[in-house]
Amino acid sequence: MPKKALIVVDVQNDFCAGGSLAVPDAEAILPVVNREIERFRKDLDAYVVFTKDWHPAAHSSFTTNSPEGIWPPHCVQGTVGAEIHPGVIGEADVVILKGEHPEVDSYSAFFDNNKAWKTGLDEWLRSRQVETLYVLGLATDYCVKFTVLDALSLGYDVRLIADGCRGVNVRPSDSADAIREMKAAGAVIA
Repeated sequence: MPKKALIVVDVQNDFCAGGSLAVPDAEAILPVVNREIERFRKDLDAYVVFTKDWHPAAHSSFTTNSPEGIWPPHCVQGTVGAEIHPGVIGEADVVILKGEHPEVDSYSAFFDNNKAWKTGLDEWLRSRQVETLYVLGLATDYCVKFTVLDALSLGYDVRLIADGCRGVNVRPSDSADAIREMKAAGAVIA
């Protein structure tokens, strides 16, 4: 029987208030995240997946390491900033680490940004006959968006839990634009 999975994208300390790359209003999603984790935990045909940015300290996307870097250091391997926010209640069946390669970032939970490396998420889901993904987390306009788009390209049925997401919004319309792009690509907006 086809199964489903909840993908909780990067709800980590560095993306929340006080973190080095805090997403505005990030903590507002915690009740939604916790509600969905609880709902999925009650379903015997469902899994819960957490993703984590897991960067080496010398990551090339950091402004401190490269003139081409665009982000402040964040979610550095083994630091408190890289841990799942303590407001997230419940356990994951698996934690997928991404952004481990120092020369290329990985917004998606499936691939690095160059599509040269896979994280292992696709294989993990397929080995459990998962066909439908429910996605929420941080940030709508980056890691959530690229996770959803890659999931669709891999043939998954994808539902975005929009009230469980918040965006960086470098431009004020970035999150709304990302949701439109995910919907146009085939995601159902829930």
